Amino acid sequence: MMSDFSSWVSARQSRFEDVLKRLLPQADATPQRLHAAMRYSVLDGGKRVRPLLAYAAGELGGAAVERVEIAAAAVELIHAYSLVHDDMPCMDDDVLRRGKPTCHVEYDEATALLVGDALQSLAFQLLSEHRLSDDASKQLQMVKLLAVASGSRGMAGGQAIDLASVGKQLTLPELEQMHIHKTGALIRAAILLGAHCGELDQAQLDKLDRYGKCIGLAFQVVDDVLDSEADTATLGKTAGKDADNDKPTYVTLLGVQAAKKMAAELHQEAMDALIEFGAPAQRLRELADFIVMRKY
Repeated sequence: MMSDFSSWVSARQSRFEDVLKRLLPQADATPQRLHAAMRYSVLDGGKRVRPLLAYAAGELGGAAVERVEIAAAAVELIHAYSLVHDDMPCMDDDVLRRGKPTCHVEYDEATALLVGDALQSLAFQLLSEHRLSDDASKQLQMVKLLAVASGSRGMAGGQAIDLASVGKQLTLPELEQMHIHKTGALIRAAILLGAHCGELDQAQLDKLDRYGKCIGLAFQVVDDVLDSEADTATLGKTAGKDADNDKPTYVTLLGVQAAKKMAAELHQEAMDALIEFGAPAQRLRELADFIVMRKY
């Protein structure tokens, strides 16, 4: 195990980029424009937080890295599809993502719609065509886990609540409920899918799920703070977009300082969930630190 966290992150990010390049359809394969747009939307961008969490949870459970990275790729493809669709004019109507034009700007709206559809399908293809567990029922459970995290009771449902909340003043429990679905569901899924590739008992999985719930919420709280404090160049996406669109955020509800305090409290809850794992959970602790202390 690499002692230096930044070296571990760099090595995993580099390896994962190669995995994505291999698993995505090649740009010269028919239909070329769709495949090129899929690669454009997925490759060379993002912090890869979800795959890093999957790698760390997989290591905790002694999973083969070749299995974990397939599960991580499935989650990342769902995440990338959600960003492509979120940025479209019918939703958030944004022109910048990861420091480059959004998919519908670089290509067109119809292509962007199909990119999201195709990435979602590819995610489930990967989960079903690769052996990720020696127990077939366990692998089927992994497919269900990602499906629920992606659908109306997860990410898509959270986005629906988000769109319906424009111009409204939500309570803190309502805002948390929205983000447990919209942002938190996929983060929790990434951790659990990585863990399911290894050998952990149900009590351990429950603790990891608690960690994922807390760090998923903290991720969104920090996102809201950064959206209010950082600039577009730093973020790689349009700064202040939520405020301009009159969307409820943790900053508009609580103020910047109280939002930062909430992120710190969630960070501590996530750390508490890992206590029984001891030293082997160090990467998950470091990732929690990274999520809460990041500047972009």
